[in-house]
Amino acid sequence: MPKIDETRPFIPVNIAVMTISDTRTEADDKSGDTLAARIEGIGHKIGARKIVKDDKSSITEQLKAWIADDGIDVIISTGGTGITGRDVTPECFEALYDKAIPGFGELFRMLSYDLIGTSTIQSRCTGGLSGGTLMFALPGSTGAVKDGWDKILVTQLDNRFRPCNFVELMPRFKEV
Repeated sequence: MPKIDETRPFIPVNIAVMTISDTRTEADDKSGDTLAARIEGIGHKIGARKIVKDDKSSITEQLKAWIADDGIDVIISTGGTGITGRDVTPECFEALYDKAIPGFGELFRMLSYDLIGTSTIQSRCTGGLSGGTLMFALPGSTGAVKDGWDKILVTQLDNRFRPCNFVELMPRFKEV
């Protein structure tokens, strides 16, 4: 049965939080605030945080900067994963992946189905690995951020979670 192994140490990781929106500001970024509070609440560090417009070049430029930053272990974004014309987050993330983690989006949509039914089909959340940095794109609603963090990422980013987790694999991400 999956569980937290209290005999293993908690290893904090540095997480960059990107809110992707044409309208959000620092004053009203509820999804970004929710995500940051949950990250820090378990003991991880916010390595960087930024609001970026729904624009391919702006998103890609920020992602590349954080991937190149040895102080960032994980990037989690919120917003831009829908199907409207301005929703380009998945395209930006997936273009940079060395390896996709398709199970992330699949699991998110499976869990989300119990809450929002078939509307989950509109979510194009995605996960992958680029340059040794884990990357996850969540939808922009506060509920989706809570679901993605509380039901998936909180345990996968905890070295104590058994039978396996992303943190214990991090030293091997740049192997060739």
